[in-house]
Amino acid sequence: MKYTFLGRTGVTVSRLCLGCMSYGDPNWRSWVLDESASRPFFRRAIEAGINFFDTADMYSLGVSEEVTGRALRELARLEECVVATKVFNPMSDRPNMGGLSRKHIVQGCEASLRRLGMNTIDLYQVHRFDPHTPIDEMLSALDLLVRQGKVRYIGASSTAAWRFAQALSSSERHGWARFVAMQNHYNLLYREEEREMIPLCEAEGVALIPWSPLARGLLAGTRHSPTDKTSTRRAESDEFARKLYDHPSDQDVIDTVRRVAGARGVAPAQIALAWMLAKPAVAAPIIGATKLQHLDDAIAALDVQLSAEEIQQLEAPYRPHAVRGH
Repeated sequence: MKYTFLGRTGVTVSRLCLGCMSYGDPNWRSWVLDESASRPFFRRAIEAGINFFDTADMYSLGVSEEVTGRALRELARLEECVVATKVFNPMSDRPNMGGLSRKHIVQGCEASLRRLGMNTIDLYQVHRFDPHTPIDEMLSALDLLVRQGKVRYIGASSTAAWRFAQALSSSERHGWARFVAMQNHYNLLYREEEREMIPLCEAEGVALIPWSPLARGLLAGTRHSPTDKTSTRRAESDEFARKLYDHPSDQDVIDTVRRVAGARGVAPAQIALAWMLAKPAVAAPIIGATKLQHLDDAIAALDVQLSAEEIQQLEAPYRPHAVRGH
């Protein structure tokens, strides 16, 4: 396994982060693996040296955190791991069960700690920005959690670059804990983040930990197209993929990934991940795995070094997209 620092912090993370949305309660999403089925994935990841794990309170409505916490407590050395979770999305339709108010951030953190069975969350992230909560209220609540020792670092997920810059500036003015990581939507099919967010993060020393680095399986060769509902269990009900990847040029990118992979004799997922891992600001793509081969392909991608010509081929078919994933 290869490791890097998480942005300008001194914390060490593996170059791959295991995304744990796929582990929890199949009643939440039909493609989710239950606890017994998910355990081999944690074991394989830990044996390979992965020490970075990402979940969220809303994944399986808390069950993902429970499954992740138990697996890591039993299989890993927690002092070596970096465990990340998120807050924002509603946990129910009742009042104060979502958003980024001081009340919900503090309640959400305490609930996540109970489910994880841990005393501290290494990286606590806002899943999205809350249009109803002032940024200063959000940031002061996150800073409170850091000062209380319930959270070590804070991060954010997909938002506009100007809003993220506003948050970084506010933290600096007030002396509050500052975002150290951005979990953004970024892959070969969606590169709009290269316009503003990625240069901002590079300049500010914020680590990128992109979600959906394989575009919901489209870049891995497991799905034939965004409208395909038959190739995988997840594709049967994944309406979100059809909203994210609807550009006419997407298929050209997918075909190029397959062509480069074929020439190399490796899986398309290895090529798509190798391209991302070569980007200087990317600390660790968040990979999802519901088959052990998915995890093995991601690990193998760490040893794939693309040539300048291959990178040019992979990037050439891309065309500008509308903003997706915020």
